[in-house]
Amino acid sequence: MDSLFTQNVLDEAEDIPQIDESVWILGKKYNAIKELDAIRRDIRSKLWFTYRKGFIPIGGCSSTFTSDKGWGCMLRCGQMVLAQALITLHLGKDWQWIPETKNSTYIKILKRFEDKRAAAFSIHQIALMGASEGKEVGQWFGPNTIAQVLKKLVVYDEWSSITIHVALDNTLIINDILRQCRIDGGVTAEIDGEMPLRAPSQWKPLLLLIPLRLGLSEINPVYINSLKTSFKISQSLGVIGGKPNLALYFIGCVGDEVIYLDPHTTQKSGNIEDKTNEEEIEMDATYHCKTASRMPITDMDPSVALCFFCATEKEFKSLCKSMQEELLLPEKHQPLFDLCTERLVHWSPAKEAVSDVKAASSFVDFEHIERQYDTSDEDFELLG
Repeated sequence: MDSLFTQNVLDEAEDIPQIDESVWILGKKYNAIKELDAIRRDIRSKLWFTYRKGFIPIGGCSSTFTSDKGWGCMLRCGQMVLAQALITLHLGKDWQWIPETKNSTYIKILKRFEDKRAAAFSIHQIALMGASEGKEVGQWFGPNTIAQVLKKLVVYDEWSSITIHVALDNTLIINDILRQCRIDGGVTAEIDGEMPLRAPSQWKPLLLLIPLRLGLSEINPVYINSLKTSFKISQSLGVIGGKPNLALYFIGCVGDEVIYLDPHTTQKSGNIEDKTNEEEIEMDATYHCKTASRMPITDMDPSVALCFFCATEKEFKSLCKSMQEELLLPEKHQPLFDLCTERLVHWSPAKEAVSDVKAASSFVDFEHIERQYDTSDEDFELLG
């Protein structure tokens, strides 16, 4: 089984194809030949969360879970999406990491994901939140499951100040999101600031997750163009997904291939503190991947979650316009999802509550290699 969990380390010249074609990384466009160094700097600046070993047991001293190798890949992908949202919010979309970085806000963000119980978005917090809803520590999450767990965890971190909306039944309800994000006396973050700002009728920065099934055992070809287009939208935070039994964080595309960060490398657990010594500096470097990986988009598992981030209401309205014009109208006969102003009449609040419970409690065993599709998302309509 270990072969499943070894990072596919590519030769440096192979990470990005040397072709005169556009490369898209989370809504940013690059030229593969002319801007190769810029592409690699951008990719390396993303926070990369992988399997870790040697951390304090999850669930207390009697627990044997001191590593998440073999089961934590989707949890790590969820961490990567959330971390990118916090980087975008607090440091800006164009912020880049270098080994010498000692920015206090960056360190504050990274500490929220360290492998310890006290960290807001640690593997401990995510696994235990899943356990509190019927999922034992050590079992595999699907894209919808990690979305539901993160939605609950962000409520407890006021400094991060974001809210997560998880779309249900392949439908995005605009007014539901507006009601969720327009909060009187809400909290919003200041770029590179230590304290959140408080003001009436603030927009709560939004991490939008759209779980979808795009086929049964493989992606229906009718959705491939739309899936590639999603990486080109300015507010894109990529796609949580993978291939059967391997969760991956897709951050971009080039041609008919997707570019991804792979959590299947097991590293030693540790803390960066304030990056004041060589050991802490080296630990910080383990959170940044030197080279991305890529694969044909047709090899992706059909169970995915599209991710977008809107720091302001203006950005959300722009996102809705882009979705309508670039994602949905061009594929009006087989759209990725529905975009509605208001919820359908037959969709009651009770149904939404039931869907949340189902989504949080439906899981699949990671070790079930014969899995045809991810049952953690079975409450969603099957497309295609």
